[in-house]
Amino acid sequence: MLEPEKHHDERGFFANVWTVEELSAHGLNRSWAQSSISFNERAGTLRGMHFQIAPHAETKLVTCTAGAVFDVIVDLRAESPTRLRWFGVELTASNNLTCYIPEGFAHGFLTLQDDSVVQYHMSAPQHVASATGVRWDDPAFDIEWPGVPAVMNPRDRKYPDFEAVS
Repeated sequence: MLEPEKHHDERGFFANVWTVEELSAHGLNRSWAQSSISFNERAGTLRGMHFQIAPHAETKLVTCTAGAVFDVIVDLRAESPTRLRWFGVELTASNNLTCYIPEGFAHGFLTLQDDSVVQYHMSAPQHVASATGVRWDDPAFDIEWPGVPAVMNPRDRKYPDFEAVS
């Protein structure tokens, strides 16, 4: 999780979301190939749980620039001591937090407010043939979502359990 240092004045504040130096100091990926946004009209919209398979795996930086989302990552790495564990955090336009998502993690979010916007920076360009996912409600992860999705893409509903793809 990256939390920017805010410098306040009469106009509001200014903050660096990330710097090459900060990412390097923590041994994190610091090159970005693509930037994208998603606009989500309704609260209760679920996007996820997405990832790209090798050799097109990607690291992501995710920030909510309008509204609020509950952002979730799940470790899918075969040799990881945290395999199948999840982490969730509320990203909002007011808390300015940025979630760093390493390669090998599935990612998704549930919108908490109408008109929520999420910005992504990705280390690799989207490769449609390598894009896939796992079920948002897979019992192997037991994610504690803050609500039941009201809006979801049919593709996201049809993703298999992790056990079926691992």
